[in-house]
Amino acid sequence: MEKLQYSKIYRIIHWAIAVSFILLLITIFLRLTWMNKYNMAEIIENYLIGTEQSLSQDQLIVLAKKIRQPMWDWHIYLGYVLVGLFSIRFILPAFGQMKIQNPLNKNLSTKKRIQKWTYIIFYLCVVVSLVTGLIIELGPKEWKKPMEEIHVLGIYYLIAFIVIHLAGVLIAEFTDQKGIISRIVSGSKDKD
Repeated sequence: MEKLQYSKIYRIIHWAIAVSFILLLITIFLRLTWMNKYNMAEIIENYLIGTEQSLSQDQLIVLAKKIRQPMWDWHIYLGYVLVGLFSIRFILPAFGQMKIQNPLNKNLSTKKRIQKWTYIIFYLCVVVSLVTGLIIELGPKEWKKPMEEIHVLGIYYLIAFIVIHLAGVLIAEFTDQKGIISRIVSGSKDKD
């Protein structure tokens, strides 16, 4: 089995994208759980009851949104970082640094073809998420709501891809691609 070697630029882009996705997932997780506007409004309301003060439910929600806004700003910044990283990812093949996945190559095994199609689908989903995110932030206000409906679906493909990717890497590591993890981390060649 051919053992791929990963260049320094490939490894840097790979890990920068991976870390960005993990940080994005953290912001999404926080927004949907502990920093949910209703949970935060309830915490504020419970605190105010102890001080004999009160706010309306609408005021509590506005205050909760303001408290969590700096965390959500990081989601937006990370989105911009990913736009840059994916732009670099798609420009690098022109300089011979990273290959574009080609699932149509006739010499591929079924396994390799499925792997390459998985990456193509993932890249398309990421591009849709990045474009919808940019439209939400920079586009016309009347487009914001429909773009948000599409954008939030990104969590499903992202979690699915991470699970499939990690499972595939572990299967490869323990079967026919021993050392794949060390090669993507350090770039070192295996000793056969």
